[in-house]
Amino acid sequence: MTFDPPPSDDGRTMTERMLAGDWYVADDPAIVEAQRRAAALMSAYNGPEALDDARRRELLAELLGSVGEGTEIRPPLHVDYGSQLHVGARTFVNFGLVALDVVDIVIGDDVQVGPNVQLLTPVHPLEAGPRRDKWEAARPITIGDNVWLGGGVIVCPGVTIGADTVVGAGSVVTKDLPAGVLALGNPARVLRELDRS
Repeated sequence: MTFDPPPSDDGRTMTERMLAGDWYVADDPAIVEAQRRAAALMSAYNGPEALDDARRRELLAELLGSVGEGTEIRPPLHVDYGSQLHVGARTFVNFGLVALDVVDIVIGDDVQVGPNVQLLTPVHPLEAGPRRDKWEAARPITIGDNVWLGGGVIVCPGVTIGADTVVGAGSVVTKDLPAGVLALGNPARVLRELDRS
């Protein structure tokens, strides 16, 4: 992604810039504290003390921006912040989800997420200098209702996947996918439409 330097009169904090999806440097004390908070909650959630379903639910409610009723997320779960990850009702997430929620990641209702899926919102400059100076940004990800992401799927920054779509195992989703299709490959391509009844 091409780097456009922020204007010198931009009075926002790096946290405000991050949450807006603009270029930022992750040196704001609020960013560091949010990452530490997430790390502590992830450690508890992924650890043996969270074997009790009620305790695991409490930890999810504290870690995530929102989590719907009847949703199960099997540990280990890895997030940047947790607070920008929103998961709908009756969704099942298998082992090893990596959700780099620099900005919003929204997962709908009744979604099935296979093991070792990666939802990646961060982007970095193509230019060497700004990348060396640690500038980064992010683009939100939206997963529609009743989507199935097969094991090992990678969803890239800024992608929206429409409701009822199935993404085959190991696929890399670099562009939006419409509702009600089967998509496979690297990059993922629509193979065919699916019956949505």
